[in-house]
Amino acid sequence: MPQIDIPSQFDVLVVGAGAAGLYTALCLPESLRVGLITKETVSLSASDWAQGGIAAAVAPEDSPSLHIDDTIRAGAGLCDRASVEFLAQNAPSCIQSLVNLGVAFDRHGNALALTLEAAHSRNRVLHAADTTGREVTTTLTAQVLRRQNIQVIQQALALSLWMEPQSERCQGISLFYQGEIRWLGAGAVVLATGGGGQVFAQTTNPAVSTGDGVAIAARAGAILRDLEFIQFHPTALTKQGADRFLISEAVRGEGAHLVDNEGRRFAFDYHPAGELAPRDVVSRAIFSHLQRTAADPATAHVWLDMRPIPPEKIRHRFPNIIKVCQHWGIDVFTEPIPVAPAAHYWMGGIVADLMNRTNISGLYAVGETASTGVHGANRLASNSLLECIVFGAQMANIDLPADELHSDLPMLPLREFHSDVGEWHRQQAQLEALRQKLPRLVWQSAGICRSQSGLEAAITTVESWQQDFAALTLSQFLLSLNPAQPARLELPDVERQLRLWAETRNLLDVADLILKSAVFRTESRGGHYRLDYPETDFDWQAHTFVQKNHWWKSPILNA
Repeated sequence: MPQIDIPSQFDVLVVGAGAAGLYTALCLPESLRVGLITKETVSLSASDWAQGGIAAAVAPEDSPSLHIDDTIRAGAGLCDRASVEFLAQNAPSCIQSLVNLGVAFDRHGNALALTLEAAHSRNRVLHAADTTGREVTTTLTAQVLRRQNIQVIQQALALSLWMEPQSERCQGISLFYQGEIRWLGAGAVVLATGGGGQVFAQTTNPAVSTGDGVAIAARAGAILRDLEFIQFHPTALTKQGADRFLISEAVRGEGAHLVDNEGRRFAFDYHPAGELAPRDVVSRAIFSHLQRTAADPATAHVWLDMRPIPPEKIRHRFPNIIKVCQHWGIDVFTEPIPVAPAAHYWMGGIVADLMNRTNISGLYAVGETASTGVHGANRLASNSLLECIVFGAQMANIDLPADELHSDLPMLPLREFHSDVGEWHRQQAQLEALRQKLPRLVWQSAGICRSQSGLEAAITTVESWQQDFAALTLSQFLLSLNPAQPARLELPDVERQLRLWAETRNLLDVADLILKSAVFRTESRGGHYRLDYPETDFDWQAHTFVQKNHWWKSPILNA
């Protein structure tokens, strides 16, 4: 990347350049100086991978009230009704905003084409073939790059929030950029860093999804909610050597069958809606079926058969799935696709209100990294891109304190870090080993089916790994930096290695939070299933909260 001079002060810093971050940046008033920070380039995010579409009640036979009912039903008693109403009622106007920006949704004639997805009572999912996320993020990126008031800072890594000690207000972030740690001041910081799928060995999320926003906010004292609720997508491509490419829900919505090695539609054994049951039900059906029938359930798969869908419809709706499957030697027109569940979406996150405000003054959270109450214990298909847009639009109403704007904050002297090459290679080997072991541990202990013994053993292991991590020389240097103290790291391959350090730190923290939240909730509900507590318990129709390693539950919610 070319050297780009970045100012030390912005009005608003947005961390993350998926749909939530991009749309937030576009909706912020154009009078504000906005910094948009992404650790990759502006085109790599989980939004970019979203295939299914974006839900909105825009058809004559549909209504926001039906969308609300479907969302609340999927959320298994934990949705916040006011948030869901806000999401569904604002969906049609937000779709129109995307169309006005140039997003080319598929159409039937002049009307927007709508498809059905699991647990929706109407056809309400808009799409751009099977690359809706890419169409949305590409269009939003082009708009962002045209804006004079937005400075995109690419291949930059947010490390921590910069807190004002007296007021405990967030006044910026520390950032690793071009070999140096810098401190950027801001009137407000918006975390839009997406999910944390990389904490699981099997995930449909891209490599950037390491839970950065949740980890950074947690360390600063943000209140987090419902972190145990992970949605496991039932149908990820499962072939040796291939990424866990998501085979969209829409494929089953259009008529594909889920079958076992005998060709039997086994999902009906578990739910009357078969392969169109909610995602957690279908994921558990596959998991349970493989536990009973496969020699090695961890590597086994079932089959998704697209042949019941007319070939022309497959070509029109799913060109990217055809292409990816072809790349891995699978012809969807003549044979079924090997699939198994993978971690897909994190319902929990940083507690945020309808204006995206958190409990920390000056800190906002948007998209998957937030917990707004719209998803409850289980997200309804195609509500995630919608949440990014509806809640991102709210940032047009941001209220910045006048005295925070354009005030330069004093910096401390620069510190430098040097390391002996042999010692440095030993540290890197330790970090690489942690990065390999951690997702396997979390997948085994906090994957689709969980139990107290497995969770507690994993917590003990993660806590010991956190101690090993803190003992690294690099950790001791970086964690001893004072706020406003810049640093230069004189190390080989410094960009990649510092990213490995920061992401490993975040993943360890995220793993700890998920495991402890999962052991705290002694019931099964939505995206959280306990083998030792398989029933839903009315006393647990409540949120779990955590702040600074203290867990508590909310009063019982009204259904």
